[in-house]
Amino acid sequence: MSSESLLSEHEREDNSTAGILNRAMEARAEHQKTKMYNTIYSFTTSMGIGLIMLVLFWLLHYRGGFAWHSDLKREFNWHPLLMILSMVFLYSQAILIYRTGRNIPKLKLKIIHGSIHLMAFILSVIGLKAVFDTHNLATPPIANLYSMHSWIGLITVIIFAMQFLSGFLSFLYPGLSPSLRKALMPVHVVIGLSAFVMGLISSITGLTEKAFFTLDAKYSAFVPEAFVFNFIALITTFYGLLVLYLVNESAFKRNALPEDELALTGHDE
Repeated sequence: MSSESLLSEHEREDNSTAGILNRAMEARAEHQKTKMYNTIYSFTTSMGIGLIMLVLFWLLHYRGGFAWHSDLKREFNWHPLLMILSMVFLYSQAILIYRTGRNIPKLKLKIIHGSIHLMAFILSVIGLKAVFDTHNLATPPIANLYSMHSWIGLITVIIFAMQFLSGFLSFLYPGLSPSLRKALMPVHVVIGLSAFVMGLISSITGLTEKAFFTLDAKYSAFVPEAFVFNFIALITTFYGLLVLYLVNESAFKRNALPEDELALTGHDE
């Protein structure tokens, strides 16, 4: 064997070894990113579940629990619970599903994403029904949609509904062409995140409004329920910030799988 052939063979072996090392380093880096995401996501989701439990504790312990038309004050209690559950917790889980389920084919993720959004929308409608009933069936009736909270909240639900419908038609069924979906995706993401932020704002303004209406002068006296109100607002804020970090951190972005577009279009882009 000539010296040129031996040199060429050594170069191929060196390139192969370098390629294996590079792939190993990339796999290790990806593993570290996934591990960090899972750690932060687990903490964030635990905080979200804790938020729902704290809201339940507040409504059961201080506000008398739940009812429907038989007791309008207790019917109202469905409103804060269902709105925080739908427009904060479930909404965030739907947003994060693409990063949480990074090894799941995209078509399945879209179905899960849409299903969670649909559940959130149904619960939000029930929550709105509860508060409108509380106002309309009261004696005398209470005015609707006069506060900042009600304006922001209603607009949030309307944007959420439009976002859900447009997303379903554009990205799931019947679905637009790959080029149009790619062009619309940044708009879909921005509107979705904006609606989530509006949901956070609506929740906090609603809690503030409820605290003043319910406790009045007792709020500034630091009664126990006032602390519960404030902790609900704090947890909602920090939960929202962590969700936004997980969504916007590019290191946690899901890598596309080969079958992603094939499953939706029947051909690769």
